[in-house]
Amino acid sequence: MELLIFIIAFIASFIFSLGGIGSAVILVPIMISMGIPINSAKPIGLFINTVSMSGASISNIKHKRLDFKMGIPLIIFSFIFAVIGAYISQFIPNSFILILFIGFLIFSGFMFLFYKKKETESYRSDIPYVALSLIGGGAGLLSGLLGIGGGSIIAPLMLMLGLNPKKIAAITAFVVPFSSFSGFLTYWAMGSVDWRILAIASVAGIAGATLGTTVMQKNLSAASVKKILAIILLIMAIKLIFKLF
Repeated sequence: MELLIFIIAFIASFIFSLGGIGSAVILVPIMISMGIPINSAKPIGLFINTVSMSGASISNIKHKRLDFKMGIPLIIFSFIFAVIGAYISQFIPNSFILILFIGFLIFSGFMFLFYKKKETESYRSDIPYVALSLIGGGAGLLSGLLGIGGGSIIAPLMLMLGLNPKKIAAITAFVVPFSSFSGFLTYWAMGSVDWRILAIASVAGIAGATLGTTVMQKNLSAASVKKILAIILLIMAIKLIFKLF
């Protein structure tokens, strides 16, 4: 099973890093289907997000792709609210949360596919700090509640505000590790972690995400990244629908 987890974590981290989104959203339901308890799968998924997106961020920082000024407000509020989300998850039915999340993912996925800027519009260079703080808080809360990264919230909202998709991918890859790690620490404090599986999946996650980020920045256009984000979001929705029913 360890080899299978390594392969799955590598492939998922590679694909999801193309859009700057952590792979926990697909890894958690896969691990559950393999017989890993949900309370163990969530912290493993969050930790994989932390290490895999950290590798992607290092690559982005090294090649000067990251806008730190926009990333900091997202990090602060997502970090705080991920702790809150992880804690209150034990009091809220997961089925109710999943229904709301599925609806949002479907909307966001189709928005990425069909939303087009007017030809006279250009991508904006920044977003107000208040908006960034609200986005970060919402993303962190969702990350903690479901045991997944907040990139699936951050990315579509920032696209709606007019930011370049490749810039979005770099920012989300920078933010996701912080919200994921705070959520991981909270789940660890509330339960147990399978450190052997976590170590295996983390190594695969770092390798897959670093390779995926390099491929995205060198070989894909902003339009291609946008389509990849749409596919990722819709895959998330389908996976959660199966998990729900």
